Amino acid sequence: MPKLCESEIEKMVIDELIDLGYDYVAGPDIAPDTPGAERAGYSDILLIDRVRSALARLNPSITSEVIEDALKKLVRIGSSNLLSDNESFHKMITDGVPVEYRKNGDLKGDFVRVCDFEDPLNNEFLVVNQFTVIENNVNKRPDVVVFINGIPLVLIELKNPADENATIRKAYDQLQTYKATIPSMFTYNEICIISDGLEAKAGSLTAPFSRFSAWKTKDGLNEA
Repeated sequence: MPKLCESEIEKMVIDELIDLGYDYVAGPDIAPDTPGAERAGYSDILLIDRVRSALARLNPSITSEVIEDALKKLVRIGSSNLLSDNESFHKMITDGVPVEYRKNGDLKGDFVRVCDFEDPLNNEFLVVNQFTVIENNVNKRPDVVVFINGIPLVLIELKNPADENATIRKAYDQLQTYKATIPSMFTYNEICIISDGLEAKAGSLTAPFSRFSAWKTKDGLNEA
């Protein structure tokens, strides 16, 4: 029997998500300067056209000009503090992006929805592998990224169970390297997942390894 390799684990993850209804594209197929490019540059984290389309779909009563304003606010989240940026985005995804516009001569405040929590199927689910990110001249390529409405909410790092040195702890350590070298990838992160093909754990952006919890089946009782 051939040894299980990391690329096969990656394929298993993708196939599982496809079975759940996710769309799939390979990172190189939507990379800058390709026929199917969905990013202007490798520093771009959001899939802008998908985000714009989702905002318009989820907020049919909001004008295109206001949608563009909300999109700019999503793109321009940025400071010297990753946790602050992540908290800012989390508030946007839960409460909506705050916007102002004039209606009948009056200035009106509103919120543009980023995700539909009431009807999950109204969102767009996409899985991408080998998504290259270049930040501060550092080139990194996370294994699998889950985009919801064009926003990278989940990052999955995989290791090969056949390699004694490639443990699930090594996958966690790799996440820490990503956070230090391509922090913008985590501005929009809601869940980090690590796996060696035999064991899988999930945790938040700030969780230490000890706080990463075993992945369970959807009933929340039995381990997968």
